[in-house]
Amino acid sequence: MAKQNILIVEDEKHIAKLVKYNLDRAGYECVCAASGEEGLGRISKYRYDLVILDLMLPGVDGLEICRKIKQDSETKEMKVIMLTAKGEEVDRIVGLELGADDYVVKPFSPRELVLRVKAVLKRGQTDGGGEEILREGVLCVDIPRHRITLGSKEIIMTPMEFRLLETLMRRRGRVQSREVLLADVWDIHSDVSSRTIDTHVKRLREKLGKSGNLIETVTGIGYRFRQASDED
Repeated sequence: MAKQNILIVEDEKHIAKLVKYNLDRAGYECVCAASGEEGLGRISKYRYDLVILDLMLPGVDGLEICRKIKQDSETKEMKVIMLTAKGEEVDRIVGLELGADDYVVKPFSPRELVLRVKAVLKRGQTDGGGEEILREGVLCVDIPRHRITLGSKEIIMTPMEFRLLETLMRRRGRVQSREVLLADVWDIHSDVSSRTIDTHVKRLREKLGKSGNLIETVTGIGYRFRQASDED
């Protein structure tokens, strides 16, 4: 089986070498870029399975690179992990809102980083089980095509919004706590506040319009996706 390719965009040489060394040992094919411009240049020429981005980079910063990756139809399926010394919750939420798949704060454990890389890449693999197209009223979620529509209108969502909606719809009728959603959608247990879930649900409801009412708040617990035919 071909090795999965990872691009490490990090201007601190010792950190880039540490990350590359541990990921090479884990069986990945890694290359490094020392600036945002170099990273974007590589991304425009090569197809990577995952990009590890430092937030504070000379020139183009990590958030801007993430934005460009997720807005380009040619690269939007690339996985992105933010690797940065900025650990404030607002920075994490901004990164996740832009479509980052995970967020690791320096100083970090190389072993933990490898485990997070494995978890993020595993999300992109075909499950092979469960429904491939989820429907509720006019809402349709096409899993293989990564496409969401309301009637004839396509709704653009970040990878995290898509994964959150898919998870809620697959478990429709069952209450999902914020802790469970953090663990199952983000593969995170304590690194990000549960308010991250509330932020994403709010954005999800806004994008879904009237269908956003299908996502119910269960006070003190979390959220539940109900059937369109259910009475309030």
